[in-house]
Amino acid sequence: MASSRADMPSSSLDTLKIAGAVAVVIVGLVTFYAFADQSLLMRVLALFVAAGVAASLFYQTDKGRRTVAFFRDARTEVRKVVWPSRQETMQTTLTVFVIVIIIGIFLWLFDMLLSGLFKMATGIG
Repeated sequence: MASSRADMPSSSLDTLKIAGAVAVVIVGLVTFYAFADQSLLMRVLALFVAAGVAASLFYQTDKGRRTVAFFRDARTEVRKVVWPSRQETMQTTLTVFVIVIIIGIFLWLFDMLLSGLFKMATGIG
C-alpha cells in the first residue's frame, strides 16, 4: 500500500499538468480567434508558443515521456527497415498489374458464362 500512496501524488500531479497543457492549448486557440483583427503572423507565433508550452507541460508527465519514447523507438525501427530498390518496386508493381488484369479477364469470362447459363435456364434472350 505504501507504493500506491507514493504513486498517487505523482499521478495527480501528472493529471494537473495534462489539464494545464490542455488549458494552455484552449487558451491559445481562443486567443488566436479573439484577436482576429491583429497580424496573422503574430497570432500564429503566439499559437506556436502556446503549443510549445503545452508540449513542455505534457512532456513533464509520465505519459508524455512514454509518448516521446514511443516515437523515438518507432523512428529507430523505421531506420532498420530494408526498403526495396527501384527495380524491385517496379517489378512488384508490374506483377500486381498483370495479376489484376488476368483476374479481371477471368471474372469477366466467368460472368459471361453465368449470364449465358442464366439466359438458357430462364429462356430470356
